Amino acid sequence: MDSLANIEAFVRVAELGSITRAARSLHVTASAASRRIAQLEGELGVRLFHRTTRALRLSDEGRAFLERCQRILEELEAAKQSIAHARGTPEGRLCIEAPTVLGRLVLVPALPGFLAQHPRIELDLRLRDAVIDPAAEGVDVSLRIGHLRDAHVVARRLGVTRMLVCASPEYLRRSGSPAKPEDLQRHRCLGFVRESRVVPWRFRAESGTLRFEPTGFLRVNDGDALKALAVAGAGLAWVFDFMIAPELASGALVTVLDGFAVDERPLHALYQSPRHVIPRVRVFLDFASTLLGPPRS
Repeated sequence: MDSLANIEAFVRVAELGSITRAARSLHVTASAASRRIAQLEGELGVRLFHRTTRALRLSDEGRAFLERCQRILEELEAAKQSIAHARGTPEGRLCIEAPTVLGRLVLVPALPGFLAQHPRIELDLRLRDAVIDPAAEGVDVSLRIGHLRDAHVVARRLGVTRMLVCASPEYLRRSGSPAKPEDLQRHRCLGFVRESRVVPWRFRAESGTLRFEPTGFLRVNDGDALKALAVAGAGLAWVFDFMIAPELASGALVTVLDGFAVDERPLHALYQSPRHVIPRVRVFLDFASTLLGPPRS
């Protein structure tokens, strides 16, 4: 099995172009990954990589060896999958990455039910708003909000979400309800800060898209806090519809300007290979599809 671990390390380093990134995806130290490559080179009696202080590239022997090693690992994964299908029990470590607000408000409350259904899965959940390379970070499934920039990623469309303006009934009784986006100038609007900048609100308009940027008053960089402020009557907030579904159902929040809401934003799950989706990834993709879809009207 040492040889197999060494081969896996070699393939990851070749694919990611970095020992550090490969080590992270394998959940080992960089020195351990480097040692595995050295062991494999010693066993084969060839140099698989040309190394400099600034670059790492495959040798001719390494390039020829890589193609065969990739096939070996794919066949091994397919064999594991067939066994798991026969047993009918998804199991093992599953690393999921999601935007913070989607994770906290939608995913986390539903995870106990998912784990109760699949008790042999060990879940590693990472909530963050930075866009990462799932393969380099060792992430099995990455949930994304919005249109995908890379057309070559493997993704399943899960559902859609819209940005809505909401407020508490108390605030609207006190300040009135805006009839059009231009009316927001006279309202207390809560700003959401991302990367030190207030995110502009966008609305549908005859000329295309109308942008409105809340200024002054109150700004916050956390989605939960933004929603809590709206519920408390602090002002109007512009949020994803999934963030406020319980509050809309209970009447704690109501929406305004619905007729001006921008186009829907897709929700996707990114994962590694479309050919050999391992059982624990497959069941999570099905769970996420149920949780975040079908598309909202």
